[in-house]
Amino acid sequence: MNKHTAYIAIGSNIGDKSANCENGIRLLVESGTCDVLTRSHFYRTEPVEYTDQDWFINAALKVNTLLDPADLLRLLKNIEVETGRVDSGIRFGPRILDMDIILYDDMVLQDNDLVIPHPRMHERRFVLQPMCDIDPTIVHPRLKKDLKSLLDKLDDETQRIKIFK
Repeated sequence: MNKHTAYIAIGSNIGDKSANCENGIRLLVESGTCDVLTRSHFYRTEPVEYTDQDWFINAALKVNTLLDPADLLRLLKNIEVETGRVDSGIRFGPRILDMDIILYDDMVLQDNDLVIPHPRMHERRFVLQPMCDIDPTIVHPRLKKDLKSLLDKLDDETQRIKIFK
């Protein structure tokens, strides 16, 4: 079986946000199906889309996995539920833990349950900044631009972000 490289975004804005993210990372490792190769700083980030909520803590992970994308997504969603995430009914609303596949190898995939690369990653400072901590030279498989240039194109007036720890 081949190992695959995946990049996962993780975030929380309820309760002890950094502890929620650390817990999600721990459960990912304890699953025995993913090795975390590196991770970004944690960032305190302004909410996007639905702004009437607390700021988030966000980070990104680079992992090796034997899981295919659908199984990796299932694992991430199970971890979210295990840590107490419930559907608030508000799109982009508050959550204890959110884990998303951002990139998976150089795959381009679109089905009913999963889109890779993540469809809004190039619009999100809270995804691009942590991803650039890991490797700013990664090329977006659809847009054919490196992550640093995508980050540099974002408006500095929106999506405020600060290193948390």
